[in-house]
Amino acid sequence: MKLSFWKKMALVSASGLALTANVWAAKTLEDVMKSRGLTEKDLLAAVKTYVPTGKRDEYIVFSSGGQSGHIIVYGIPSMRILKYIGVFTPEPWQGYGFDEESKAVLKQGRIQGKDITYGDTHHPALSETNGEYDGKYLFINDKANPRIAVIDLHDFETKQIVVNPVFKSSHGGAFVTENTEYVIEAAQYPAPFENEYVPLEQFNERYRGGMTYWRFDRKKGRINPDKSFTVMAPPYSQDLSDFGKGPSTGWSFTNSFCSERYVGGIMQGKPPFEAGCSAKDTDFLHVVNWRKAAELVKAGKATKINGHDVITIDTAVKEGIMYLVPEPKSPHGVDVSPDGKYMIVSGKLDTHTSVYSFEKIQKAIKAGKFEGKDPYGIPIIAMKDALHTQAQLGLGPLHTQYDAKKCVAYTSLYVDSMVAKWDYCQGKVLDKISIHYNIGHLMTMHGDTVKPEGKYLVSLNKLAIDRFNPVGPLHPQNHQLIDIRGDKMELLKDMPLPLGEPHYAVAINAKVLKPIVRYKSGWNSRADKRSPYKTRAGSERIERTPGKVKVFGTTIRSHITPEIIEVNQGDEVIVHLTNLERAEDETHGFALYGHNVNLSLEPGKTVSFRIIADKPGVYPYYCTEFCSALHLEMEGYLLVKPKDGTDTTVTPPPPPPPTYTEADYDKQVKENVATQAVIDQVVAFITSRNYKDFPPVVALVEDATDQLGFAKQAKAKAEAAVAKGDWYNATLWANQWWQYQVKTADIGLRAKTYLEQHGAVVTQPAPAPAPAPAPAPAPSPSTGAASAAGAATSEGEALYKSKTCVACHGADAKTPLLPIYPKLAGQNKDYALAQMKDIKS
Repeated sequence: MKLSFWKKMALVSASGLALTANVWAAKTLEDVMKSRGLTEKDLLAAVKTYVPTGKRDEYIVFSSGGQSGHIIVYGIPSMRILKYIGVFTPEPWQGYGFDEESKAVLKQGRIQGKDITYGDTHHPALSETNGEYDGKYLFINDKANPRIAVIDLHDFETKQIVVNPVFKSSHGGAFVTENTEYVIEAAQYPAPFENEYVPLEQFNERYRGGMTYWRFDRKKGRINPDKSFTVMAPPYSQDLSDFGKGPSTGWSFTNSFCSERYVGGIMQGKPPFEAGCSAKDTDFLHVVNWRKAAELVKAGKATKINGHDVITIDTAVKEGIMYLVPEPKSPHGVDVSPDGKYMIVSGKLDTHTSVYSFEKIQKAIKAGKFEGKDPYGIPIIAMKDALHTQAQLGLGPLHTQYDAKKCVAYTSLYVDSMVAKWDYCQGKVLDKISIHYNIGHLMTMHGDTVKPEGKYLVSLNKLAIDRFNPVGPLHPQNHQLIDIRGDKMELLKDMPLPLGEPHYAVAINAKVLKPIVRYKSGWNSRADKRSPYKTRAGSERIERTPGKVKVFGTTIRSHITPEIIEVNQGDEVIVHLTNLERAEDETHGFALYGHNVNLSLEPGKTVSFRIIADKPGVYPYYCTEFCSALHLEMEGYLLVKPKDGTDTTVTPPPPPPPTYTEADYDKQVKENVATQAVIDQVVAFITSRNYKDFPPVVALVEDATDQLGFAKQAKAKAEAAVAKGDWYNATLWANQWWQYQVKTADIGLRAKTYLEQHGAVVTQPAPAPAPAPAPAPAPSPSTGAASAAGAATSEGEALYKSKTCVACHGADAKTPLLPIYPKLAGQNKDYALAQMKDIKS
């Protein structure tokens, strides 16, 4: 295909390719297009989804992970996977289900005394305030084992799992009210609420469905089971739900299928479930006044089943809180419009999509206008009395999401493998696009809120078939990104998802999310509180009692303290580890041979593990997350002694032969002095600019200060060894001193680069770094640490001393190890105080 020169250049420029002095020849782009078989449309799609290096996506997607039991997080428009969140299934990278803290979360999901270590996640829901996403919490259901999980989006971790006390499966969850007072979970396959055997011959009389309304405590960030309740429903297979908005606030809407109440049995000679469950032309939409139901529970009109409040069908009918409306058969999804006036329902075995009017439903209820009752006495509103309009969209309509444009919606067509764009106010089809293949759910940006943002649509396809490289019989799933900004939909990108079958997903503007990058020091992230086992540098210890060993340790680049743990065979060993890092993305891991231990320690986090040392032997442990140049040296040993009464006191190994000399030591100190000079230059650059306006840089400065604090400790040990004439240990400790300097320099250079790339401005002349002193003759080593960049203010001195900064950074506030520190104390005292308050307690 021939393109004009300027069109080619426009494409190149738009895709973010820099034009240098040697401008790319026009035919180069054309040759690339030709060799790869690309069209101009392909290039335009690539430009629309391209996110340049170092830039971020506009939207974040939370997708169910299906059989994986996880949640998948990815960005739009790039479609880059960012994270898998462990929810119902152990996930070793995050240490989920391996440390004691997260084991406690998974333990909440036990059912009838059994551990359940998998889940089938289906429908995520974001917390809302006034009908809009607030970016605080995420909820998701487990269909196989009826449970709801709570994920806190300040750190993207699962905090709570609640088990439904009366359901045996739940497809219709999770969906939230406008202000996240309640999370709804609907049953799927009818079963007795009581945990006992009931023969299928009593299906109509004893088997039941229902909708559970989980009460969410926003202050605690947890579901309160004691204030939750269930509205019992007939043994129809309830499906998806939605809560009302605006005029329909206080009501919920739940689909159902198999209202025939058919029980199959192929091996008993009966037609299968699928035949009997699709015999009728319609099923039932459940319309529930949940707000009035909550009042009934408070008034004591609920029945306790398995210790849980249940509003029976008889009570629901008597109190007028539940009604039925016929809907096209085998529906999957009821979606309330942004203004709360309409509910859109599609039947998979009908070509029509139906738009119900909340106003008409309320009018029928108030007038007592019903076409009859179901076998359980629930009033049925005639379909014609509830409909606003219908639209013939195509074969297999399924799920609907909304656009920012008024009255515009998008519905998935499973059988046709298409997405239909249509006007639900007028019942008019506007556009269709083919997808690949067999779409299930679809998702638009903020598409289930009161203010959809449009822009993009994701088609969550059930089959990938030939879209990706073959990887065996089990194929990845295919999510396709579609541009919906124009009148016509445009397919932009395919995305393979290789772990589990996603069902539904939600997308939130990235600006709404405010996740942290570090925890407060010594934090139990699963319980959201300070861990009683937090350990600070220098406080590491091993406590021994008969039959039990408790270890309070730390991790920091590049060592685990303690590095040697000795126990006796049969001891219960409990290890608590705290990550002392404060720098962003400096996560440490911990793996122990032979004991199924794998931990993740994000900055500030404290985690624990417990084992029984039942077999004598040598068990290495190490850091599993690359953290520094000496990552591989971040190691240690658990030594399990045989049961013979041997004292478990750790005995230091004998001194090694003197292989280092004074010359080796002097050479290392000279290197340290030169390294400090580099650090001083970087410090001068940073402090002469408005670095405090850049939180990532402030965090890096804090981390660099900590690293040099450790350097001072190593330096002191080197000096002590020199005083004894121990050149072996003096050289090793001088090298450790240098290792901390290298980490400091690395951090400082990262901060410098960040300032250069983000438009930092000079606010004061850079102080001239003090000349590096020459190494002093033995036994005193070279100081290596630069002099202060200037005397601290009196306020800074007082703060520096009163808050025990001296413990890590030197006793003299006027000559601290890092020149920037008195400036932090004096000029940025509020920040310094906040940090010290964090580590002080």
